[in-house]
Amino acid sequence: MSDFLGIHGTALALREQRLQVLAANLANADTPNYQAQDLDFAGALQAALQPGTAATGDPIDAAAQGARYQRPSTQPSLDGNTVDGEREHAAFAQAALEYRASMSFVESKVRSMLTAITGQ
Repeated sequence: MSDFLGIHGTALALREQRLQVLAANLANADTPNYQAQDLDFAGALQAALQPGTAATGDPIDAAAQGARYQRPSTQPSLDGNTVDGEREHAAFAQAALEYRASMSFVESKVRSMLTAITGQ
């Protein structure tokens, strides 16, 4: 099945993981000393598509963990929190659009397979 979806199945899973990281940033916007994180999508995708890079477990999870990084603060805060609400909302909105685009590719592939199977 992964051959059928090609890169799109992996991209969709990684985009979901990035959304979770960004949502955690938003949820912890008021948590003292919380360090905002992000996921390097391109790096994670490249790592996930490399054959045999994950010794054990899910290669997508391993690639996502390897591509996580702490985002530097754009403005200092007294409590040590590096989450910038406006920046996080913008990043989340962009990531949501990218997720929807990947979902559209997957839906299109599934729809074409159903059409081929049913002949309609």
